[in-house]
Amino acid sequence: MTATPRCSVIVRTRNEAASIGLTLDLLAAQTAADGMEVIVVDSGSTDATTEIVRTRDVQLIEIPAAAFTYGGALNSGAEAASAPILVALSAHAFPRDREWLARLLACFGDERVAAASGEIFDWDDTPLAGARVQDLALAERNPYWGYSNAAGGFRRDLWEKHQFRADMPFSEDKEFAWHWLNQGWAVVIDPQLVVDHDHSKDPLPVIYKRSRAKWLAFSMYLPIDEYPLGSVVREWWSERGSWRRHTRARLSHRRAAALAGRYAGLRAGKRMQRRR
Repeated sequence: MTATPRCSVIVRTRNEAASIGLTLDLLAAQTAADGMEVIVVDSGSTDATTEIVRTRDVQLIEIPAAAFTYGGALNSGAEAASAPILVALSAHAFPRDREWLARLLACFGDERVAAASGEIFDWDDTPLAGARVQDLALAERNPYWGYSNAAGGFRRDLWEKHQFRADMPFSEDKEFAWHWLNQGWAVVIDPQLVVDHDHSKDPLPVIYKRSRAKWLAFSMYLPIDEYPLGSVVREWWSERGSWRRHTRARLSHRRAAALAGRYAGLRAGKRMQRRR
């Protein structure tokens, strides 16, 4: 009888031929790979993604592109998984060393931990010097910061009780973590779990669309404060986030696109909440 894997890694793909081979190679090179199964969920790739996946010793699940949502694709992979710890990894998210998976799995030695992922900055843009254990009190200070399915792990038994919301356009990871934080669980955020996963150079329309979807999704499970246009302008002018200088932050077209997306997403979210 085949032993139950220690973890199941779920990789979501669509037209990722340029990166999926490297991602799978980096997973196979992990020191914890002996206890790992890999499941690729592809949503209608039209390039060579699925051909590359079929050359590897991994399971491939194909879903129609029109049926894709971030949460729905992860649920499809989780349903096929057999390990007690499930790991979500974007197809273009690259572990930085061979110990990444082992460090991630070690977080679940603490029975309080529902999920774990990496981050460089805290919610107030303070660099993280070490792991942060997020509880409900910390999450309530800023519910928009925390666990990420770009490269993170979660317990299968918790997922079975509360799956990722397939109706959300984004932020299904934050909603999942928020649910379990409210049930008394904890989430580990550790810069040692960060992977190379960069969307900062995406085209402006993509950045806007992603930001709008993210903030609209928050309104689907959180009360949303008003975010008038004046607040957008003040944030653009007065805050610099992780930028070193205000001037660079103000001149960044990509930052402007993200702020515009936030404004549009929160306005749409407020309209949605009023209709309820």
